[in-house]
Amino acid sequence: MKLSVIVITKNEAAHIGACLDSVAFADEIIVLDSGSADATCAIARQRGARVETTADWPGFGPQKNRALDLATGDWVLSIDADERVTPELAESITRALAAPQAQAYRVARLSNFCGRWIRHSGWWPDYVVRLFRRDAGRFSDAPVHEHVVVSGRTATLSGHFLHYPYASLEIFIDKINRYSTEAALAAHRKGRRTGVLGPFGHAAWTFIRHYVLRRGVLDGWQGLVLAGMAATGSFYRYVKLYWLGKRPPAASADEA
Repeated sequence: MKLSVIVITKNEAAHIGACLDSVAFADEIIVLDSGSADATCAIARQRGARVETTADWPGFGPQKNRALDLATGDWVLSIDADERVTPELAESITRALAAPQAQAYRVARLSNFCGRWIRHSGWWPDYVVRLFRRDAGRFSDAPVHEHVVVSGRTATLSGHFLHYPYASLEIFIDKINRYSTEAALAAHRKGRRTGVLGPFGHAAWTFIRHYVLRRGVLDGWQGLVLAGMAATGSFYRYVKLYWLGKRPPAASADEA
C-alpha cells in the first residue's frame, strides 16, 4: 500500500535533512512550509520531497490537515521535523502496512534534552498517533497540542521516534511563551476563567506532578529543569488567562 509522509515546517534547516532521510522508505514525502527564511525548502527538495508553501499560519491542527489534503497515499505517516524514524520503527511500519490490523497506529517518542535521553518526567513513552489510513484520520483543529481523530481501531507499533525538540534553552523558553499564549486564548474562548492565585497553584502542582509523581528526579539536572519549565509554562498560561479575563470588553460600533 502506498505510504505518504507529511511534514509541516518553518525554519527547520537544522533538522529537516535527517528527518527526511529517516523516512526515505516512503512512497511520497510532502513538506508544507509556512514561510521559512532559511534553507528548509531547498534541503527538502534535495531529498526528493514535494514542497508546498502557505502564506499564513492557521495553527498546528489546521496546517497539518492542509498537508494531509495534499497526500495521495492509502496510508499517512505524520512526522515533525525534529523527529527521526528509527530502523526498528521503519521495519514495524512496513510490516503493519503489509497486513494492517487497525486503521491507525500509535508510536512512542524518546526525547533528548540537553544531551540526555529523558525516560521519566512524563516524557516517555509519550505515545502519539501518527500512522493512519488517509480516509480514517483527521487532525483536530487545536492551534496547539493537536491530535489525530481516528475512525476505527488504533494499535501500537514497536520501535519509536527519536525526538530532538529543543536545540537551546532560548528556543524552549520562546516555545513556552508562544504555546502559553495560544493555550490561554483557546481557554478564554471556551469561557474558562481563573483567579489571581490560580497561576501559582497550577504552577506548583505542575512542578510536583513532573518532578515527583512522574519521577523527573531520576532524569538528573535535566529533570529538574524540565519540571521548572513545565511549571513556568503553566504559570504563564494561567496569568495570561487571568489577564484576558480582566481586560475590558471591546467597544461596540455604536459606542465608537
